[in-house]
Amino acid sequence: MLENVRYPDFIIIGATKGGTSWIVANLQLQKDVSIPMQPSAGLHYFSRNFERGTDWYLDHFSGVSDDIAIVGEKSASYLPHPDVPARLKELLPRVRLIAQLRNPVDRAYSDYCMHFRRGQADGDIARYLDPDRTPIPRLLDDGRYFTHLSRYLDFFEPDQLLVTIYEEMERDPASVFRSIARHVGVKDPFISQDIGKRAKARDTAMLPLGVRKALGPMKGIVAPFRHTAAFRSARALIAKPNRYPPLTEPVRARLEAYFQPETEQLARLLGRDLNEWRRVGTSDAA
Repeated sequence: MLENVRYPDFIIIGATKGGTSWIVANLQLQKDVSIPMQPSAGLHYFSRNFERGTDWYLDHFSGVSDDIAIVGEKSASYLPHPDVPARLKELLPRVRLIAQLRNPVDRAYSDYCMHFRRGQADGDIARYLDPDRTPIPRLLDDGRYFTHLSRYLDFFEPDQLLVTIYEEMERDPASVFRSIARHVGVKDPFISQDIGKRAKARDTAMLPLGVRKALGPMKGIVAPFRHTAAFRSARALIAKPNRYPPLTEPVRARLEAYFQPETEQLARLLGRDLNEWRRVGTSDAA
């Protein structure tokens, strides 16, 4: 039987490659907020792990100190999954939801780059970012924000859902984070001096893909040594920045045309001006 179980007060639902790790990193600095650390990529209970059952999910929130006023989680797979809103509503009818959205073209390219560096996509970027022939549908589908948010608003009140914009976060991270903190109930948020620092960067030096795959089975063995000076020195000798296929203008133009109807409907839904998403993106964050 689970002891001292807490139900999440808030959930960061996405978008994938929309800066959700940045939100988590800054919420974890708040003394009255707790977010499960494992698995680091998110629990994905309501999307990928629903068959594990409620006890499995709530166990991640058991044993939280009484000094912690607010608990939550981040699983970016929740935003596009069609079954998640109903599942969330049944278990957590009053939960506060956060969605951070990014220019869908830049989001799709960043997602492609992640699959590329993992060896899950090759260099044929035109194929992967083609709505009619992509072998990884989520690259395009995750950016259909109007469709996804509309499903949530069928189950939750508008004031339960906070939508922030990635590009605004880049320009004024402190202001965006304060709005997030207010939404989840943090009364006096701590604002770090480096709040604008990205939690993840696409150009971070990494071991070659072949080396990463070879070391995969040894991940648990190596983990205790990852933060030692010797490990960092050895890694620095062979780690290199990733080189990605560029997002060409024809591919970008095709993506902008694909997402335009969704973006126009989203702007009306949110009552916000999203015209900057029609411009060529300059962000290189993953």
